[in-house]
Amino acid sequence: QVQLAESGGGSVQSGGSLRLSCAASGYEYCMGWFRQAPGKEREGVAVIDGDGDTSYADSVMGRFTISQDNAKNTLYLQMNSLKPEDTAMYYCAASSSRRCWAPYVYNYWGQGTQVTVSS
Repeated sequence: QVQLAESGGGSVQSGGSLRLSCAASGYEYCMGWFRQAPGKEREGVAVIDGDGDTSYADSVMGRFTISQDNAKNTLYLQMNSLKPEDTAMYYCAASSSRRCWAPYVYNYWGQGTQVTVSS
């Protein structure tokens, strides 16, 4: 069983930056960041697989970067040029599936960290 704990959320103005961290007790093949805004479905933001390949949602491409530090068992999400539409609860997740972009394959989830971007 993998335990995940996110940190680093907060409130920033539009154009600002935040770095989210996810402390993991272990890694699965797929590690990802997802977000959910009030009244909306949970959506994928960025994922990284066991081969080091990354994928991003079109809405964050070029602004967000996912990375992991294996020595620290920590997953990161660097978020730059933040926009009000990035406001959401951000979750770290892990899955042994090879289909890293599908939220339903993730069986390990953190509690989430809130990101609020004001205009």
